[in-house]
Amino acid sequence: MNEKRNFSINIRGDKKVFHGPLVMGILNVTPDSFFDGSRKQTELEIAERANAIVREGGSMIDVGAFSTRPGAQEVSEAEEMRRLRFALEIVRREQPDAILSIDTFRPDVARMTVEEFGADIINDVSEGGITGIVDTPLGEEYKGEIPEMFKMVAHLKVPYILMSVQPTLSQMIPAFRKEIALLHSLGHDDIILDPGYGFGKTIEQNYQILGGQQQLSEFNLPLLIGVSRKRMIWQLFGTTAGEALNGTTAVNILALERGGDILRVHDVREAVEAVTIYNKMIDEMK
Repeated sequence: MNEKRNFSINIRGDKKVFHGPLVMGILNVTPDSFFDGSRKQTELEIAERANAIVREGGSMIDVGAFSTRPGAQEVSEAEEMRRLRFALEIVRREQPDAILSIDTFRPDVARMTVEEFGADIINDVSEGGITGIVDTPLGEEYKGEIPEMFKMVAHLKVPYILMSVQPTLSQMIPAFRKEIALLHSLGHDDIILDPGYGFGKTIEQNYQILGGQQQLSEFNLPLLIGVSRKRMIWQLFGTTAGEALNGTTAVNILALERGGDILRVHDVREAVEAVTIYNKMIDEMK
């Protein structure tokens, strides 16, 4: 890629056009997310994190209340809603103008956050309900029907992040084609694609997808990249998620060069700096 891409997302009924990549900051209201630096549970912690994301240059806040890390504790729908209601009231109070994304694979949770708090985007890590569990292979139960989450986001009329759990680009691309067609059949075309780094993929498969990520440009849809402090980075060095910031920045830059539009990260300032450097390089190449 040798130019910045413009892309648009409908936010609260307005088509917003963005010039170049954005940064989405992660706010986890869980006790067991894989990176302990992202866990925020008290009112003060949540307020400080929301404010820090915006202060450091983040354009979006992604709030999650159900950890999808390997071995995470199962969370009931009622508990997920309780955590989100508590957090979203604080986030909306502190940052009422921020673009608010909700990390959930449950349709009724998505509806609650949009109807009660005006959530702007639904971020679904389950590829429409195929699986919501990290590193879980696809089962035989998926028959290709229209997923309930697809019907819900079409009803809610909010942008939808469709994340792939497919292990290779050769499987991901045709699956995306079918899923995008299903969403279009419901009258929903406000879609953001996510290759799903770390979900249902080996370390080798993650890097194979990264190397060929530009192939996803065929869909002409915004592309979200979520590699922040994941195992695909720190396991290369035999370290931990807490030591994976430098590697995360390196992978983010590679992803930007291959068409990434939104970086979903724990470390907002560092990601914003990476985007600024990338933009400067592109500007000077004109």
